[in-house]
This record gives sequence, structure tokens and C-alpha cells, in this order.
Amino acid sequence: MPANLPPEAKAKYAKYLDAKTTEEKIRALEEFISAVPKHKGTENLMLWARKKLAQLRQELEDEKRRKRSGGGGIRYMVQKTGAAQVAVIGPPNTGKSTLVHTLTGAKTVVADYPYATRLPAPGMLKFEDIQIQLVDTPSLMLDEPDSQWNNRIIGLARNADALLLVFSLDSPNLRDEIVSVLRILGDRGIEISKGKGYVYIERTRGVGDIKLYVNGRLRGFTEEDVRKLLREYRIYGANVYIEGEVTLDDVEKAVFTRTMFKPAVIVLNKADKSIYTRRELLGLRDVVPRDTPVLVGIARSGRGYENLGRVLFEKLGIIRIYTKEPNGEKAEQPLVLRKGATVLDVAKSVHSRLVKNFKYAKIWGPSAKYPGERTGLDHVVEDGDIVEIHA
Repeated sequence: MPANLPPEAKAKYAKYLDAKTTEEKIRALEEFISAVPKHKGTENLMLWARKKLAQLRQELEDEKRRKRSGGGGIRYMVQKTGAAQVAVIGPPNTGKSTLVHTLTGAKTVVADYPYATRLPAPGMLKFEDIQIQLVDTPSLMLDEPDSQWNNRIIGLARNADALLLVFSLDSPNLRDEIVSVLRILGDRGIEISKGKGYVYIERTRGVGDIKLYVNGRLRGFTEEDVRKLLREYRIYGANVYIEGEVTLDDVEKAVFTRTMFKPAVIVLNKADKSIYTRRELLGLRDVVPRDTPVLVGIARSGRGYENLGRVLFEKLGIIRIYTKEPNGEKAEQPLVLRKGATVLDVAKSVHSRLVKNFKYAKIWGPSAKYPGERTGLDHVVEDGDIVEIHA
């Protein structure tokens, strides 16, 4: 992505960001494209803009088609239920539908021909005392990476809390397929590894309030440089999340492409039909991020996936907190919170009045120095804690 776009181009892009309807976005993006100088430094930006324009035009056609059919039509989003939602994604004929059916009992479309799954199908994977929602999705089209078909699947990935990437060990193109899927995700701003620096910009309604949350290192620029850059794009209110080592160019790229981190687990399915040696499989590590777990198994029997619930639970970065009333028993169903949550988060999850009238909390479990430890709102809780709030 280029730096130093002329003010006119930045103003046109700001107009695109503020557009409400698909038609307004199309017009604004067309104006932006016409205002961007054409040279080598803007090639990647123009490539992104033209892809986005084609996507918006397809969305407009879909909207018109739904209106002509009386507002009906296919809906791809799946409402989240359970502790978290995991999108099951991969190339054709890798056994995604069989895997989801075996693990959850969901009624998925299982067939021996490609693209049998046309719509997402959810099912619930039980892990101890919680359930994780797995969503079987249509197969990615690796030979048409920029297709509208893939855009819909990526929409499911963006909505999910984590990804389960499924590949088949009977494919002679396994390495290329892994690379292609990771590229399709990356081109649409989805990173599965925190080893690579990324920036996510969340616009807010506040004016003059740009907050930075840095979990990494800023290479050659300051937080004030970020605020100045965003104001040039007429972004006056935003939360900027920075992970890893990034440059100011990475921040500017995030203005155009909404990059987000999605924890992921890679599944190498059809182990009973594998055409690869153990050494060859270990060689795949150079295309798989080091912080991404890899499971090998057989979807039809579930063999090799016995610990998938535990692996997903750990990658999701969630914890279970059990509440109890004074002199009462602990709740059977836990609250599910993010790692690093505090007693304040627990109180908010139960009822806002508990925060307003809070006196103290008593903790039993891993985070307590001793059973029934008294704490304040800033106490960091851990998985398995029992929390009793006095208010």
C-alpha cells in the first residue's frame, strides 16, 4: 500500500468510508480510483480497489435479486450459539462435512463429489461442560480466489471466533492447497498467526479520540504519527489494535483492508488414505505458522480428533468462570470470558447493578491465594474459578 497519497485521493477515500449504501460505496470508490496517481507505488492499492469494486457490484446485484424475489434469498450468516463459533473451511473433498457430522451429529451434506455443500450448516461440539459451535461451510474455490463464492465463505470466517482449516492427505497438491487457502485468507485481511505483525482499525463515533492498543513494537514511528495519518483520511475516532512488529505502512494498509487475527487449527484429514510419509508431513511446517496446531485423523471415525475440543478451547483464549451466591452452591453452567478477564468483567456479565453496588468478591480456584480469598474488581480470574460477589 502506498504512502503519501495526494489529499484529493484521501478525501475521496474518506467519502467511501462514510458511505452508507452499496450504491454510494460504488460511486465513492470509483471516484477514489480516478483520483489515485497511476505508478508502481500504487499498483497494490489499485489492485485492492478494483477487487473491492467488483465485490461491491456483485453485492448490489445480489441485493436487487433479493428485492425482485420479494426479499427472500440465501442467507449465509450463522447466528452464534455456545461458548464460541468456529468456521470449518477448506478446499473441496477434504471431509469437512463428514468431520462436522461425526463430531456434532449435525445434518451436513456428505458426498464424494466437490462443492456438495452449498450453505453453511452448524453443529455443537461438546467440550467438558461447554459447547463450541462448528459451522460446516462450502468449499473454497482455489482456482478462482477472487470469486464471489469465496467472498461469502470469507464472510463466515470473519464472523467466527476461530477457524478450523481442513485439508486431505490423499491430495497430491497438499502443500499448494495450504498455501492457497492461507493466501485467500491473507488477501482478505485474515491472519491466523500472531507471529506476523498486523493492525486492526475499529472506527468509533467519538471525534478527536484515537486510542492505540499496542501489543508489540512500532518500527520507525510514534503513536502520534498514527493519529496524524488517520486524520488525513478524516478518521477522527478509532480504536487501533497493533499486534507484533509493524510499520506505518502497515497502519496505512489497515485503513484500506480490515485485517483481523483469527486463531486457527489445521486438520490433515483422511489419514487412512495418506500418500505422504511422516518426514514429508513434517516438511509442511515451513508453510504452516509455528503457532498453529496441526491434527491428523480420520473424519469418518473421529480417530485423531478426540482432543479437538481441548485444542480449540485453548486456541480461542477463553476461560470458564462459575458464579455462586453467598451461602449458595456454584452455578452448573459457567460464564465464558476471555483470558485476562477480571472480577469486573464477571460482575458485568451477571448484572450491571453488581458493578455499581460492588463491595468485594470471594474467589475459590486457580487464581485465589487461598480458598475464599477476598478481592476487588481488578483481580484477574482464571479458568475454573468460582466467584462470589458481595454487593
